[in-house]
Order: sequence, then structure tokens, then C-alpha cells
Amino acid sequence: MKTVHILIAEDDANIRNGLVDTLESEGYCAIPAADGEEALEIFQKGTYDLVILDIMMPGKNGFDVCRTIRIHNEDIPIIMLTAKGEEIDKVVGLKMGADDYITKPFGVHELLARIAAVLRRSQRRRETAGSSEQRPDCFTFGVAEIDTSQFRAKAGKKIYDLSAREIHLLQLFHAHPHAVLTRRQLLNTVWGIEYYGTTRTLDQHIAQLRKKIEPDPAHPTIIITVHGIGYRYDKKGMDGTPIKL
Repeated sequence: MKTVHILIAEDDANIRNGLVDTLESEGYCAIPAADGEEALEIFQKGTYDLVILDIMMPGKNGFDVCRTIRIHNEDIPIIMLTAKGEEIDKVVGLKMGADDYITKPFGVHELLARIAAVLRRSQRRRETAGSSEQRPDCFTFGVAEIDTSQFRAKAGKKIYDLSAREIHLLQLFHAHPHAVLTRRQLLNTVWGIEYYGTTRTLDQHIAQLRKKIEPDPAHPTIIITVHGIGYRYDKKGMDGTPIKL
């Protein structure tokens, strides 16, 4: 079985050493970094399966490190650690590309469960990508053109970058036009059945998607909210006229 390599960026030495000991006792290979700068240097020199980032670090904080990693690697799972437990930290982390977050103080069992969950979801995404040769690189979504190979959406003269999760959501909606997809269906498919978070995570991703593919995000006509249930993709959008790349 392949050894899983986990990079840990945490400026508190006690927490950092505790994480290393815990993960290594579970068979993981844990590589510590005392701050954001060191974490990026280590990341660039090796190959890792998961990154754990403390948000509040001197110099480059967890948000900075997450943003930089996502520029070069869209797929590696990232878990953020926050001591505040404030909603804004979690929202910003998700926007930066984090896959999950844990609020300090946390228990060992919660930590291990979340690590196992994001690793399984990552593996599943890789397996799905490897067996999806029939999926087109480009498809029309409402009035936008989605390029999955470039992770981009083009609507009119505007081009937006898309995350892997946003691509997955768009592909799922595109495969089920006009069908109402429940929040639980979307979370189970895109985040995995082991997802421990709330539906707010999905709602935040939908809100970000609307900013990129809706003519008027405040009044969506492409991804429609079905209150109390989930979302529906209206294939025609505003007028049904696709914009080609």
C-alpha cells in the first residue's frame, strides 16, 4: 500500500509535533513546517497527498499558502485549521480552494476522520477522471462555454477560472438539465458520502458559480434554487443562446 505523505504547516510547536506524532502513529508520513514560507519551500520540493494548513501563521498565513498551492495544483486536498471558529474564516478558506476545515481545539478522532474523508474523495475524483474519456472537454452551460481542460468558463467577453469542484458541479448539472438535484445528492456526488460539513458549503460554491455563469447573479436564471430541496439547471438560461469560444 502506498504511503500517504501529508504536509503540516503549523507555527505552534506543540500542536505541530502532536499532529506529526498522531499521523505517523496511524501510518502516514507527516512532514512539518513551522510557517507558511517553509511550507511552500517544502511543497515545491516534494510530492504530497494532503496539506494541512493553520490559518494564523506569521508571514504567509494559511490563506496565502492555500492560494499559492492552488495556482500550481488544483487537485491536492487541503484542510485548514482555524482557532477562531468564525464563519468568515471558513468561507474565505473555501473560496481559496480548501477542501475542508477543522476548528481548534479538535479531537484526534475528528482529525483522522476528516483526513480519511478528503483522501477518499480525492482518490475517487482521480479514478473518475481516469475513466471519463467520453466526457467532452467543452460544453455549453446556459449562456457560457465551459472548457474543462483549461478549467475556465467564458461568458461574453469575460473569462473566469474554475476549480475542479466547480467543474464537477457544472458537469453534474449539465448531465441532468431541468432536474431538481437535492443538496444531499450534490454533496454526496461532488464531496463524497463521507462529507462531514453542512449544506452551507454547497450553497457557497453555488453562489460563486453564479458570479461566473449568470448574467445577473443576484437574479439567477441558470442555476435555480428550489427552496427547501436543492437546485435545478435551467438549460435555456436567459434566452438559450450559447456563446462559443
